[in-house]
Amino acid sequence: MNMADPRKSFGEALLEIGKEMPNVLAISADSSSGSGLTPFEQHFPERHIEFGIMEQGVIGYSAGLATTGKIPFVVAIAPFLTSRPFEMVRNDVGYMKQNVKIVGRCAGMSYSDLGPTHHSLEDIAILRTIPGFTVIAPSDPIEIKAAAWAAAKMNGPVYIRIGKDKMEIFNDNPDYTFEIGKGVTLREGSDATIIATGVTVYKSLQAADMLAAKGIKVRVVNLHTLKPVDEEIIIKAAKETGRIVTVEENYLAGGLGSIVAEVTSQYAPVPIKMIGVKDQFASNGPYDELLALYNLHPEGIVKETEAFLK
Repeated sequence: MNMADPRKSFGEALLEIGKEMPNVLAISADSSSGSGLTPFEQHFPERHIEFGIMEQGVIGYSAGLATTGKIPFVVAIAPFLTSRPFEMVRNDVGYMKQNVKIVGRCAGMSYSDLGPTHHSLEDIAILRTIPGFTVIAPSDPIEIKAAAWAAAKMNGPVYIRIGKDKMEIFNDNPDYTFEIGKGVTLREGSDATIIATGVTVYKSLQAADMLAAKGIKVRVVNLHTLKPVDEEIIIKAAKETGRIVTVEENYLAGGLGSIVAEVTSQYAPVPIKMIGVKDQFASNGPYDELLALYNLHPEGIVKETEAFLK
């Protein structure tokens, strides 16, 4: 399985976007090189702005730039672009409906050793409350590039959530397409449906293979867009498989599990098992070990799913 750095993949995409769209700007807060913006800066130094550590100002300035027809891509460490300047994101970008694209890198627990201050496990929950905001968590480097292009082409505020560690490339099939607001069924199954987002999608596919070896056939859905959410694919899964397992590198409160429950409770009530970080600050340590601690690796997903089905 080939792997790639999500930050580098985003940077490559933004450079290509910049070549086609001269109104696109790359903006960061003391984070350009770590966010993959070096190629863009080298090609378009006049369209690259490095602010230093002043995220509230970065968001406000980017909202102002958007009023002039520019398309700012603001890229920095996820919690410092979502939690720290939330008022500016809500008021300057959301309320004013500005065409600003916010890219939170090293999201989830991928800034693993630095602990809870650098983890971003609430970003999905808080940003999806902002009216008109699009929220995307790509599942692999190919989807990161596709999401960046889709965000650039659409008009309105967007949040794209990417991690830090290398990701498996698995969307490299010829018929792959990306559409904001449309989930993707990656594996068919009738015993239950696993709905995942971001880095947990590939781990859910691995879990599905392990479950299949035990005679348990699960459907796997990649819900890369958390808002607007694909209600149709969720309802279809609920009606056809009868049980849903959600897997997310996020707090359970307000995240993917909550989204799926909001949809199914209205249109197709079914039992749901939510796998993610519960009401606690996550620990620190090696990234893979953190994922395992919260059952976000294939073996943990298998264990939780088997217990749920019993």
